[in-house]
Amino acid sequence: MKGWLILLSICISVSASAQSLVTFQGKAQGTYYIVKYLSNDTTSLQPEVERLFREIDRSMSLYLPGSLINRFNKGDKIVMDPYMYTVVKKSLEVSRITNGLFDITVKPLVDLWGFGVVRHNRRPSVEEIRRILPLVDYRLLTVRVKYLLKKKDGVEIDCNGIAQGFTSDVVGNFLHRKGIHNFLVDVGGELVSSGVNTQGMPWSIGIERPPADSSSDGRPELATIRLKNRAVATSGNYQRFFDEGGIRFAHTIDPRTGEALHNNIISVTVCAPDGITADAFDNALIILGVDAGLQFIREHPKLQLEAFYVYKDTDGKIREKYSPGFFHQD
Repeated sequence: MKGWLILLSICISVSASAQSLVTFQGKAQGTYYIVKYLSNDTTSLQPEVERLFREIDRSMSLYLPGSLINRFNKGDKIVMDPYMYTVVKKSLEVSRITNGLFDITVKPLVDLWGFGVVRHNRRPSVEEIRRILPLVDYRLLTVRVKYLLKKKDGVEIDCNGIAQGFTSDVVGNFLHRKGIHNFLVDVGGELVSSGVNTQGMPWSIGIERPPADSSSDGRPELATIRLKNRAVATSGNYQRFFDEGGIRFAHTIDPRTGEALHNNIISVTVCAPDGITADAFDNALIILGVDAGLQFIREHPKLQLEAFYVYKDTDGKIREKYSPGFFHQD
């Protein structure tokens, strides 16, 4: 689950352009969404945005019986629509770059751990994981023109680790087509920004303080960043998890081992050029951990990634560590 980002309050004084701040919000994809933008036309675009959500759900929602993704998981091939094609192609690209740390064929493991459509709180046995692992490998997928095919029966995909960031991009692109270029789109904590707010400044985003943090400075956020023409996503262990044997197992699954996340990372917030990239790489970076994750960012400058980790040290104290460019993105 995403969402440890705060849209900080925005001063409603109107900028020199005399545009008004338009805001609407609602529920979609099992989470919330918030759209803020500057425009001379205050007619709400919410109905058209919600139409986009429904279209994406028909493509990639595991909760919608007739969706494209469910048809693929039950069969052997499908003709992808433009939404799924974009997400699958990006997913396979990120899988190759991360050597399988991000892998949409992880669905059987997500289900096994009880984080899928059917929920339960039970750690699977070593034997159960070993039986599932041969079905989890992005190289078992083939894209042939618009077709998506599987090389082995039982392979299933789950795009939840990337779909919300992609959806934020889709809504942002829709606003651009409408001639709106100053906006902030938030789908479940995956944010895409463009231009400036009413003050003529990059949009302010706060990273929320963990519930376990006993700091008494009174601020609800750990840090604030200014975001302009960039996207941000967060992955963490703070919402979808269960405890067993004194260990907290979070919903992020390591596709290589089949194990649910149970390291010292509380969350990682990732900034990238677009939402789909930020959303995909936050999964890989939280599995890598602090030092290896920051090393990955240094070794892949062309990806234009920045990251902010919140973690517990060996004494259980909450710490932060981030890449050098994280607070210099505007």
